[in-house]
Formats: sequence, C-alpha cells, structure tokens
Amino acid sequence: MTRTDRQRWLLPSHLVEPGGSGAARPRRTVRDWIVDTTLFLLAALVGLLAADASAQYTSEPVTLFDQLAGAAACCALWGRRRWPAGLAVTLSVVNIVAPVAAGALLASLFSVAVRRPFREVGWIVAFAAATSTVQVFVRPDPTTNVGLSIGLGFILILLVTAWGMLVRSRRQLVEALRERARRAEAEAELRAAQAQRLAREAIAREMHDVLAHRLTLLSVHAGALEFRPDAPPEQIARAAGVIRDSAHEALQDLREIIGVLRAPGENGDGDRPQPTLVTLDALVDESREAGTEVVLDSTVDDPAAVPAATGRTVYRIAQEGLTNARKHAPGTTVTVTVRGRPGEGLTVDIHNPAPAGPVPHVPGSGQGLIGLTERAALAGGRMEHGPAPDGGFALHAWLPWPP
Repeated sequence: MTRTDRQRWLLPSHLVEPGGSGAARPRRTVRDWIVDTTLFLLAALVGLLAADASAQYTSEPVTLFDQLAGAAACCALWGRRRWPAGLAVTLSVVNIVAPVAAGALLASLFSVAVRRPFREVGWIVAFAAATSTVQVFVRPDPTTNVGLSIGLGFILILLVTAWGMLVRSRRQLVEALRERARRAEAEAELRAAQAQRLAREAIAREMHDVLAHRLTLLSVHAGALEFRPDAPPEQIARAAGVIRDSAHEALQDLREIIGVLRAPGENGDGDRPQPTLVTLDALVDESREAGTEVVLDSTVDDPAAVPAATGRTVYRIAQEGLTNARKHAPGTTVTVTVRGRPGEGLTVDIHNPAPAGPVPHVPGSGQGLIGLTERAALAGGRMEHGPAPDGGFALHAWLPWPP
C-alpha cells in the first residue's frame, strides 16, 4: 500500500474520486463522515441552546414546534453535499419561524460557500441575512436588543461564508497543483518515449550502416560461388575466406550493437575501436578484395587529426556508398574522393557509373541514405545524393572540421 492510499481517508471525496458530469456521486470518505458528524453535533448544540433560551418566554406548543423544527433541520444537514443551495434556502425560510434552526443554517451556508461559485453564494447569503433580520421581528427575544440580534446574525453569516470560501480556494489550489503534476508526469512520459524512439532510430541506422556492408560482401561472394561452381580452387578458397571474415565481422558488429542495447554507456575492455577516417583505407581494401574496383583519392594529410565523430561519419558515408555501388552497379569502378582541411570542412564525393546491364531490384533500398542524411545534419553538415549526368549515381557530403 502506497502512502497516498494510506492517506485517502484524509482527503475530501471529490479529491479522492473526481467525477465528471456523467460520473456517479463520489462516496464519503472517513474525513467526510467526521466533518458531517461534527457539523451535525454543532448544529444540534446550537439548536438546543436556542431552544432552551426561547423556552423561557414562549408557550409549550411553540417550544415543541421549535424542537421538532430544529431536529428536522439538523437531520437535513446530511443532504448538504447533494443539495447545498436548496438546503440553505429552505433553512433560511425555516429560520424565520424557528430560531433553533440557526445552527443548521450556518452549516448549510458553509457548504454553499465551499461548493458553489461566488455569484450563487452571494445571493444565497443575502437571502439568509434578510431572513435572519426578519426572524428578529417575527420571533423577538425580549432579553436581547434588536440591533444587537441583527448585527450578531450578520457577523455569524459573514464569518461562516468567509470560512467556506477560504476552504473552497484552498481546494481549488490543490486541484490545480494536482492537475499540473499530472500534466508534468504526462509530458515527462512523452519526452521519455520520444527519447527512446530517437535512440532506437539511431541504433537502427547504425545497425544498417554496419551490417549492410558486411552482408553485401557475403551476398556477392556467395553468388559468385553459386554461379561459378567450376572456378579454380584458389578463387573458391579466397571467396570462402572473404565470406568467413565478413560473417565474423558482422557477428562482431552485431554483438557490439546488442551490447549497447543491454548496457548503454558502458564500454568493456574487449570492445573494438570505432571506425574513423584512419580506417577508411581498410574499408577500401576490403571492398577491393570483394571484387569491387575502388579508386580512393584523399588529400587529407593527417587522417588522425580529424575529429572522431566527423571521421566516423565519413567512414559510414563511404561504407554506404560502396555498399550501394555493389548492390545497384556491380562491376563498375567506384571513385571515393575526400578533401578538406581544418576550418574549411571535410567533403566526401562518391561516384559510380551506370551498370553495363540490368540489375535486379533490391528491396529496402534508400533507407541507408535517408539515415546518413539525418546523421550528417546532426553533425552540422549536409549530404546530397542522386543520379549523375553520365547515368550513374553520385553522393556528395560536407561535414564541419573546426580549426
């Protein structure tokens, strides 16, 4: 049981079980029963005192009428939560001929001030004050001055009304704070869900960039073995070695990504370093071993001086460009050009001519380029791609390189 559940009995019923226009009337809490019983006893005590005072100068039938009217008024207080305005108006009328109902009238005015808006409270209080004044002349008390009786009635009505309005304002403040807290929790959950979605998208893009290159190598060499079963043993062994190495690298990359999902932010001692611009030569050599002709033209004198995040983005862009060239333009020569210096930025251009013959459609194409475009934008750069004038495909990216 939570702390809130344990303290539900301390709250009013409308705060514990808030209901709308079509909701059932909330049940009384323990606190409501205590408050209702206390008001009933106080109203009965005031009525007994008034009845005892009026019995000294009234006849027995009038005293009996006062006692019955006072008892009925006190019992009617148990309906003050359902009909606060109607009960207050009725008790105001009863109070004209039965002064013993004054305690119940004050309790009903308190309920009206707590549950009704100020405009409605105003005219009900004015009506109660008017009937209280009339009661002084209909049932005068010979032991008390008329002016004093009228003033005392006004003061008691105003005090009870002010107390009820203070309680109402405090409840409205509590409800506003609860609504604000509820809205803040909803916004926090929404932000958490959005952050989780962005993290999943980033992981999905990373997985695509990493695994698409490896799996393309597997597909190329497996296809070569399938269509050339009579190839020399040396070529078969070479293709099998590339397939084995690519599968091993793909498993390693997949294991790293799953490790990030299981324990984000933690790097073990056995984790491999992330690729940067320094490892671009190894990527090109790997593609050449897979049978793709690649021309690398880089004027960056010190690849290690390139920021790690920028170098990693360049590596992923080149990896995606080589992967797409193998899938959509096999047998063509791919040109990778890298230019840049500190303060001017880093440019990457990847171009491949049109394939010599028809190429089967590869499902899911284009998702990697979309992810890389977003990745370049997040890094503060830009990337453009599309058909080249010679019928091939070109990719151009620019990334910032601070001085």
